Amino acid sequence: MSGDKTRMIKRPTFEQMRDLAGSLHMHMSEQEIRDYMELMEATFQAYDRVDELPDNLPVVTYPRTAGHHPSPSENTLNAWYVKTDIRGADKGVLQGRKIVLKDNICLAGVPMMNGASTLEGYVPNVDATLVTRILDAGGTIAGKAHCEYFCLSGGSHTSAHGPVHNPHKHGYMAGGSSSGCAALIATGEIPMAIGGDQGGSIRIPSSFSGAYGMKPTHGLVPYSGVFPIESTIDHVGPITATVADNALLLEVIAGEDGLDPRQCHVTTAKYTDSLSKGVSRLRIGIVKEGFGHPNSEADVDEAVRIAAKKFETSGAEVREISIPMHLDGAAIWTPIALEGLQAQMMSGNGFGFNWKGLYLPDLMSFHSNWRTRVDELSPSLKISMLIGEYFIRQHGGCYYAKAQNLSRRLRNAYDDALSDVDLLVMPTLPIKAKPIPPANAPLAIMIQRAFEMIPNTAPFDATGHPAMSVPCGMRDGLPVGMMLVGKYWDESTIYQAAAAFEATKDWRKM
Repeated sequence: MSGDKTRMIKRPTFEQMRDLAGSLHMHMSEQEIRDYMELMEATFQAYDRVDELPDNLPVVTYPRTAGHHPSPSENTLNAWYVKTDIRGADKGVLQGRKIVLKDNICLAGVPMMNGASTLEGYVPNVDATLVTRILDAGGTIAGKAHCEYFCLSGGSHTSAHGPVHNPHKHGYMAGGSSSGCAALIATGEIPMAIGGDQGGSIRIPSSFSGAYGMKPTHGLVPYSGVFPIESTIDHVGPITATVADNALLLEVIAGEDGLDPRQCHVTTAKYTDSLSKGVSRLRIGIVKEGFGHPNSEADVDEAVRIAAKKFETSGAEVREISIPMHLDGAAIWTPIALEGLQAQMMSGNGFGFNWKGLYLPDLMSFHSNWRTRVDELSPSLKISMLIGEYFIRQHGGCYYAKAQNLSRRLRNAYDDALSDVDLLVMPTLPIKAKPIPPANAPLAIMIQRAFEMIPNTAPFDATGHPAMSVPCGMRDGLPVGMMLVGKYWDESTIYQAAAAFEATKDWRKM
């Protein structure tokens, strides 16, 4: 994108056009190719004019500097990428509050690498919608937190700048892909963060590190200005040290922005109003299929069942329910995530095509250079790309299509259960944090540590239901998370239950 009126878009050479025609399986003579090239000139002139016009991006309104990369002594968990001090409005509900952003969120003038060596050096020229809303509410952006390599890991071991450590046990996973966000919250260094979630990436690090992490209903929070993976599973939401802070931050960032096609008939609420309601009239269903996975740890299942019983002693009706299709949820999510990310995030340079909304041309251009440095990509991203591309080429995307159709059936299964109860409960993850594998670990271990924890989280990215990880105990010195799942647009009931549980006892002593 030149924006220079004296320059024309570079025209293809004959050799380039011949190779392009061949790659599209077209059989043309030399003269045919030259004839087509001559006829293309009028179209290229339209591209020249588009190149001259401005990009029509949101205006950046709050002053800032680029911040600084903290030294190891001020970054003991390797959770920070950049520290900043970007102050918002003089008044608002977030006045004086510091918020850290996952480093896939655009913050104008501040470096963003999304955990990836191939994106390092990119500096956004816009603020994400949620950033503007935080600043308008008086918040201060304290910096960007490390995340996993293009967010493709539930472990915290794939960032190009090294692993993020668990705040409770150094050398163990903080969880991914919003790894730095949850670690900074759990240490008490920062009270509020914004993470992203396509397979569990808000809830996984919240469970492993001990924080409150809300994946809102799909589309509740605008994704505009956040690096996409796959539009139908892209979510952003708050990670905080308390339920009240989580509800407040969601109030600030929720609602349509007119730029994100993920948003349709969005319903918001004053979530903080639900915090003192208690649970005496709530019906809570403990989902049988959320427990006892092949890799489930007995102490994790036990901790969540004990925690769920506390709702009963607080006056809620608690009973076990069965949703058999939950066991297929992660399988249904898989083609959507893998074929979708390969088509949109990688082949489509992040944004892809065929939707209305905010595109970031400079980010697409910068990210497209991954093709010249593909060997640098993380193992978890490489295996995702290989599988996604294989099924796209060999099966024409039909498994992606079938999985999207099945996701509606999966959503109906949860909706049917939620017609009889107000909330679903299960372990956020079947396991506690594992040790960070060394850099020379076998490939199988690197991949296992990236994806082994998602059977309960990924299904709700496919269906879009709101789901929150609530810390509910410590086992072997590591946190355990309980996941609360609600109806579409009913984050309020989740906060109602989470606040009541938080008030019963310090989760660290459970």
